[in-house]
Amino acid sequence: MQESRVEALEWSFDALYKVKDIPSWFIELLTAYSDEKRLIGHGVFFSLFSGKWLKEQENWLKQLKQTCTEFQFDHITEHFGFMTGKDFHHGAPLNIPYTSTTLNIGRDRLKRIYDVCRCPVGLENLAFSYSLDEVKRHGDFLEQLLSPVNGFIILDLHNLYCQIHNFNISFDDIIALYPLDRVREIHISGGSWEGSLVDPPRQIRRDTHDDAVPEEVFHLLENTIERCPNLKYIVLEQLGNGLSTDESKTTFYQDFLKMESIAGRFSSQGKQTFVPLSPWQTGYPVEDETLYQQQRELSSILESAASYETAVNALSVSSLAQSDWGIEHWEPYMIETAIKIAQKWKK
Repeated sequence: MQESRVEALEWSFDALYKVKDIPSWFIELLTAYSDEKRLIGHGVFFSLFSGKWLKEQENWLKQLKQTCTEFQFDHITEHFGFMTGKDFHHGAPLNIPYTSTTLNIGRDRLKRIYDVCRCPVGLENLAFSYSLDEVKRHGDFLEQLLSPVNGFIILDLHNLYCQIHNFNISFDDIIALYPLDRVREIHISGGSWEGSLVDPPRQIRRDTHDDAVPEEVFHLLENTIERCPNLKYIVLEQLGNGLSTDESKTTFYQDFLKMESIAGRFSSQGKQTFVPLSPWQTGYPVEDETLYQQQRELSSILESAASYETAVNALSVSSLAQSDWGIEHWEPYMIETAIKIAQKWKK
């Protein structure tokens, strides 16, 4: 920032909803980018696919509406999936079954987000899946979700890298499954490797945002930019706890320069505004009690399981068995990973 290289800021606005004392320099920084229409908002805790409309979601929208009166966002985005945990706001973002029920809930929630922010709305592709079938269906489901609001995609390339590695699918095969004309923003970041007890010596790629960007992700960036005619932003992400040493800070700076260099080779497009093409009316929030109870049951199993075997046994006699969730086809090493994610967030 001292070198005036940062052309836009992405702010995870809901991470500060409970923070009372925000430094004045931080507000000044946001205001400066807001005034130049170079501030974008990235939500984390809305839990788009929760089966029941919760008071926390209503409050989230109210706070977003207030935030949008204080700052001008060029767009607002959220994470795909639902949050584990008893209220779906303190947990891990995990996948949902791709059904007409979840499709209708997701569309309803996206419309509600747009109604309060009145700027383009988008979703980030998921890093976690239980099966290769979910990976292959994700891009089309995003298209179906976003089309009613003319929404866009954040194509997180590290999330894509996780899917490529964890399910042994090629970049060419997976990228062909996404509606790339809807990509307005790209994320790059780092992550971590984790071993599997149920499938050794397999290594699971996790989207932990706590390390440098892998060289493979930069290669994905080079091979993706020109395929996205409406791309406007490329964002480098890393959690603060991954920048605790001089070496990590230097590497982060070098990663930014590398990203800047790659971006500079391509002309910026961004011609699509992603403004809704037709008006709508939102009535009572779409809900599904069965989905809600299944989500609560899944969250409880993942957060309390003492082992992979315990979780599988509990799932086999749960309401998710022989259902649209398709738990019978979930990869054992991804169930194991889901347990670790849920229990980490619970702590």
